[in-house]
Amino acid sequence: MAAVPVSHAPEQHLVILLVKLAVAASLASILTRSGRFQRMLMREERTLGQRAQMALVCALIFGAGVATRVVTQITHDNYQAVDLGLEASIALGLLGGYVTGLLSGALISIPAMLDRELMTLPLWAAAGAMGGLLRDLAPDKEYIWRFFIFPDQALLRLVRKRELRLPLFSLACSASILLAEFLRSFVAGRFGRHGVFALQQKWTDAGPWMTVAIYATTLFATALPIKVWNSNRNEKKLEEQQNRLVEARLAALSSQINPHFLFNTLNSVAALIRIDPEQARQVVHRLSKILRVLLRRHENMTTLREELAFIDDYLSIEMIRFGDKLQVRKEIDPGTLDMAVPSMLLQPLVENSIRHGISSKVSGGVIRLRSRMAGSRLQILVEDDGIGIPEAKLATLFEHGIGVNNVNQRLKVLYGSGYRMWIDSHVGEGTTTGIEIPQQPVVNVVEVESLAGSG
Repeated sequence: MAAVPVSHAPEQHLVILLVKLAVAASLASILTRSGRFQRMLMREERTLGQRAQMALVCALIFGAGVATRVVTQITHDNYQAVDLGLEASIALGLLGGYVTGLLSGALISIPAMLDRELMTLPLWAAAGAMGGLLRDLAPDKEYIWRFFIFPDQALLRLVRKRELRLPLFSLACSASILLAEFLRSFVAGRFGRHGVFALQQKWTDAGPWMTVAIYATTLFATALPIKVWNSNRNEKKLEEQQNRLVEARLAALSSQINPHFLFNTLNSVAALIRIDPEQARQVVHRLSKILRVLLRRHENMTTLREELAFIDDYLSIEMIRFGDKLQVRKEIDPGTLDMAVPSMLLQPLVENSIRHGISSKVSGGVIRLRSRMAGSRLQILVEDDGIGIPEAKLATLFEHGIGVNNVNQRLKVLYGSGYRMWIDSHVGEGTTTGIEIPQQPVVNVVEVESLAGSG
């Protein structure tokens, strides 16, 4: 397949170079849409198989650009801009090491080799290996993502901050990329049509300034994919950090709930040992059952069904302690049982109803647990007919009430502004605590925590 030389004005040459930069950014963006490729970018250390896989994935994208240039070069000279084989080989060597660089260079060169550009494979494989060498020379692997494209930036940092390692590594990267472009130009001039594709050989009317522009474009087209991928990588790292922060905050809040609950239960056991040893034994048995659940529970979310089963065990302890003074009634919509709710959501609220509402009432009282769907949202109510809460105390309950504040904080971490929690109380009549959260069927913990991070 013989190429027909086409003469362009300098302005047309510049348009092609600008399109080349746009193609570099576009192909890099296409790759970031792959979840598998994103996971590859997040790893600094990769197995041999992972490095080969990275080379194969990238070779498909950048090799398609080379194939497009080869197939259309007779009739559409402007498609020269989609050939990024040399630039991709260097970039992949920098990110993946020798194996990724060599294999990428070899695979991307296949369309050009089929068009009898026989020096393409050794040149691009060598460029990939050079990228691997630069990776080994990097004092810190983060420097690969942060290296300066403009040499003057590196020199300025060297002078101002007297930081040698990053500026010197940046200059080494820039020099290596420019050297690779020089070798491409030299090989193309030496071997002609059957050597390697180079813009300098196609644009015979290009002056010295255009040659400078070609070298600068090669430098930018190599660095642009790395910068695009680094931007995506930073977003993922930030997302992971936010998820870890959410998990840490939830763990801290949960650790406040459990000791508070255990402390009160053990006080009940201590009191029952003197009054009724047999009941004390039953309480210890149920407490051990509750502890087994707590020790096995690592998720931030559970189903409403499991949460209610946990509350049943908790209330069975309290009912032994209070006897007939405490009654429990449930009005649960069966359609809500498999909805996801935060773990240990109800226990602090039920405990508050018992301690502050019913225990101080001579005749005892009733706790009602209700669940229903309010449109597309799950609504849960914990009601008691206890002594109620004075208005002055009710106004500050979210700030000073341990159990209520804890539940509210956990909901805020998980749902952001997507939830509602309220307390309605009248002295002498009782208290209702309501929670309304988005409808969400239970899913595995990874998906739930991811949802929490985005909230």
